[in-house]
Amino acid sequence: MLRTVSQRKKICTNCPLARAADLLGDTCSLLIVRDLLNGPKRFGDLQASLSGISSRTLANKLKTLESKGIVSRQEFHEHPPRVEYTLTTKGKALEPILTVMREYGAMHL
Repeated sequence: MLRTVSQRKKICTNCPLARAADLLGDTCSLLIVRDLLNGPKRFGDLQASLSGISSRTLANKLKTLESKGIVSRQEFHEHPPRVEYTLTTKGKALEPILTVMREYGAMHL
């Protein structure tokens, strides 16, 4: 991900590829989308799947993906409280990209 506002303005303003890479260019975000392609997940499910990620990092990535319209968060008013994350239509549109990346990784890495 680009680190500063000036980097984003300079590089991402006119380039759709740079904007997409800035949003999804880190492993965490891609793996969150990968997991949510299989259906709704709770925070604990995502954390278990992404072993080694801190809960703070996961929460921040989910908030970013939600603010960009990739992920939606649904709260259930139960006891104990439950929250599920799902992909939006915009998030589901990433499936072909992840499929190609998976195929590339299997063939070349």
